[in-house]
Amino acid sequence: MKKNNFFRNCLVLFLCVMIVFVGFQSSVLLTASASSYYSSAKGCVVMETTTKRKLYAKNENQKMPMASTTKIMTAITAIENCDDLDEEFEVSPKAEGVPGTSLYLRKGDVYSTRELLYALMLISGNDASVAIAEHVAGSTSEFVTLMNELAKNIGATSSHFANTHGLDADGHYTTAYDLALITSYALENDTFREIVSTKNTKITNGDGTNRYLKNKNKLLFTLDGCIGVKTGYTDDAGRCLVSAIERDGMRLVCVVLNCRPMFEESAVLLKQCAQDFKLCDVTQMYDFNRKVCVIDGRDEVAEIGTNGHFIYPLTESERQRLKFVYTLPENLQAPLEKGNEVGQVEVFLDNDLLFCEKIFTIDDIKSKTLLQRMKDFFANW
Repeated sequence: MKKNNFFRNCLVLFLCVMIVFVGFQSSVLLTASASSYYSSAKGCVVMETTTKRKLYAKNENQKMPMASTTKIMTAITAIENCDDLDEEFEVSPKAEGVPGTSLYLRKGDVYSTRELLYALMLISGNDASVAIAEHVAGSTSEFVTLMNELAKNIGATSSHFANTHGLDADGHYTTAYDLALITSYALENDTFREIVSTKNTKITNGDGTNRYLKNKNKLLFTLDGCIGVKTGYTDDAGRCLVSAIERDGMRLVCVVLNCRPMFEESAVLLKQCAQDFKLCDVTQMYDFNRKVCVIDGRDEVAEIGTNGHFIYPLTESERQRLKFVYTLPENLQAPLEKGNEVGQVEVFLDNDLLFCEKIFTIDDIKSKTLLQRMKDFFANW
């Protein structure tokens, strides 16, 4: 009896250990899955730039300092407000001796705005930001006003800029989401995109002296498809990075604010999102009868269809969860003109409406002639 109890107790103990082990394994798997989208950043977002969809986010709407990632706004503001980027100008004394990372400009140096934009975005020259601002707008204060106006127009309504370089200052802040919006906008500009994706270049002072610049963004050298964008650091902001990649026709922007391993975490997030999400033309998945019976028409059937395209980043799981709701008539009454609105299609992801568009007639359909009506009448007599 005691022997049986011993074996039974051993069996119970074994089963308990197995249950705990399986539970532990499950928790490890769940943690591993979740950790692929983990960031230690205080604020973070990964955004697809065409749709502005957030693929991953953490405290993305929290206002915080952003250090030299400020220069993304400085650069696009200068590009859009400078009449001639290649016109050379003399650097004013106000650009000399600006604290922090510097190109070491001196009064009387002669550069073009384009050259200083490379210095701004590759080596993060704070003095270059002041020189650019003074040349483009007449003063840094006027230039900062332009920056804030552009931010508002872009939709970055939770941001405010107090300077051109990103040194800590009262009233100088953004959010991870706003910064992703600003970067998405800036990357639409060919000049901006060319500058921030440059690994190495040189600029030449008016006296013939060359300065060689190497981009501080390590991901340009290590991450496939990386096209920029900007690093940053101050005591208050911590380590900040805005990075972007282009893969499979999709452009992703990653913003990490106050993130110690900013390069490593940004690379993981961008690679994971590029792997999990694919741009999908949802309109190609429509499945409705594109022919509708016509009453009193010279043609018995009208062809119908849609005009738009809706491209959206989706995971494979999300594609399977799409739901299409069609609102269509059983028949149509002639006459019909091409482009008549006859119905609509709604696309849902789970319970969220992603997209809605109208369904139209493809061709004109005239009413039957009097002779055709008489023939129909006698045929049905």
